[in-house]
Amino acid sequence: MNLEHLRALLAVIDEGTFEAAADLLRVTPSAVSQRIKSLEASTGQVLVRRRVPCVPTDAGAVLLRMARQVQVLEAEASTALGTATASRATLPVAINADSLATWFVPVLAVAATWADTTLDLHVEDQGFSSQLLRQGDVMGAVTSDPVPVSGCRVELLGHMRYVPVAAAALRQRFAEGNTVDWARMPVLKFNAKDNLQRGLLAAKGVGQVPPTHTVPSSEGFLAAIKAGLGWGMLPELQLGNGLADGSLVLLGKNAHEDVPLYWQSWSLDSERLRRMGEAVRDAGLGTLRTAAPGNGGSAGSKLSASRTAGRRPQK
Repeated sequence: MNLEHLRALLAVIDEGTFEAAADLLRVTPSAVSQRIKSLEASTGQVLVRRRVPCVPTDAGAVLLRMARQVQVLEAEASTALGTATASRATLPVAINADSLATWFVPVLAVAATWADTTLDLHVEDQGFSSQLLRQGDVMGAVTSDPVPVSGCRVELLGHMRYVPVAAAALRQRFAEGNTVDWARMPVLKFNAKDNLQRGLLAAKGVGQVPPTHTVPSSEGFLAAIKAGLGWGMLPELQLGNGLADGSLVLLGKNAHEDVPLYWQSWSLDSERLRRMGEAVRDAGLGTLRTAAPGNGGSAGSKLSASRTAGRRPQK
């Protein structure tokens, strides 16, 4: 398998079009097309679905994963040899939006000190991010899936607790004493993959979904709750002083949901991947809950390119 052909495959998938890949590789679109055709001829399979953006077929995903591994190992070999061609390598990682807005921030600070690595963050729901590993789109992912993807290793980082909160004025409109009218009070969701609120409503015996607003931004989700647009399951790491200053009120003390988060990464002997794993582990252990003694809510998870590229292209 020609390395130039693998580089062309990587560029086409990452850039989305043959023309953009040509600009990146500083060749003509025709040259990129010929390299992809040669790679497909050598494997006897179609590797790229020609659409906008271009996406790999199942066979293409296998070679895409190989191409990323080769890219990283080639860069590390150049660095170790001290050659003039030594350069930065791209490290694609999947992270859910809620994590990116909270406990993952220290990882970014650590990565800022790496002169040999650039991060390519994919926001995806924790419940779906492991699929990006299978497709070869990323080399590491924060996921709620404890089962390692083939060729990957996995370790528990901790649990991210979500609690149901609302603006005080909203709760007052839809509650009598300690009884909340869950069936009528407007609710928020991060995106179509966000089932946390629906899970709590099901646990409360609410069959018909109340008016639902979609806010596909972790920070926007918090702002919408404070504005009284609806209630939602918010990471306790985002509460800040909201409960203390009265801008937020808790809707039930035992209605929380603890979502387990794992770090999955390729089983590749890579210094860059090792450093990334250490940074993620340190950040998670220092912030996430180490155990989930019992969930008060029902099932649900958010982590997607919408909230997990995940909720919220943080969860």
